[in-house]
Amino acid sequence: MATEEPPFTVHLAKGNFEVRDYPALVAAEVSVPGDRKDAASKGFRLLAGYIFGGNTAKRSIAMTAPVTQAAASEKIAMTAPVMQIGGNGTWVIRFIMPRGSTLETLPKPNNPAVRLRGLAPARVAVVKFSGLARQDDVDARTAALSQFVKAQNLQVIGPPSLAQYDPPWTLWFMRRNEVMLPVAR
Repeated sequence: MATEEPPFTVHLAKGNFEVRDYPALVAAEVSVPGDRKDAASKGFRLLAGYIFGGNTAKRSIAMTAPVTQAAASEKIAMTAPVMQIGGNGTWVIRFIMPRGSTLETLPKPNNPAVRLRGLAPARVAVVKFSGLARQDDVDARTAALSQFVKAQNLQVIGPPSLAQYDPPWTLWFMRRNEVMLPVAR
């Protein structure tokens, strides 16, 4: 059974690069201090607790992909699935809730660290890549994406985020990742 992913339409595609339009979505997210890898693991566990029944209804919520991660700041804009960032050693880890979810119909998290958030429609520039998403890979893809965005005369409206689609047991060369940059419509 395939894992649900948020819907989007492709506005522009060139090789591993795309510009996508995402509709309004709902997400569960946590802010976690530490290095990127440790924060991703801890944040994933906190969010998994929520969707596996750690909520007021004790209800399981379907897992979706990708899991997104971005450096946190004081302000997180309402865009999807990208986090708006500043970077202070704290990371925002986000799960997009299944299609049809609303803030009114989702059960409240038992853990106060888990927040539910409505996300406004967004346009996002993306570069797709496989592998383990090591920091040097993410940095290189972010630089390439920035060049693509500049070449397309797009205006970046927030910092990048990393989207990872596969569970940890997936072989490294089969893992699907993306670096995403929010851009103006």
